[in-house]
Amino acid sequence: MSIDESTAARVAKLARIKVEPDRLPALASEFNTILGFIEQLGEVDVEGVAPMTSVTPQRLKRRVDEVTDGSQQEAVLANAPDAREGFFAVPKVVE
Repeated sequence: MSIDESTAARVAKLARIKVEPDRLPALASEFNTILGFIEQLGEVDVEGVAPMTSVTPQRLKRRVDEVTDGSQQEAVLANAPDAREGFFAVPKVVE
């Protein structure tokens, strides 16, 4: 796959990055270099290699999975413009 200048301009626009027209050839070249590296990674044989989360072996800390209400109802509703009976009160929008 090859990226041309118009595709590079479209990617920059989608990423909301302002790129001057004279920089588009260099950007397209950088994209093509990145795609080349990705193609090289696809050629690597990873059969039998376990996935890892870190370069050093370590156990992830886990917490007990408990359902709670958070005990913060008053704090959450403190900034509400209108709260009634422990809930946010909003205007009716559907008749």
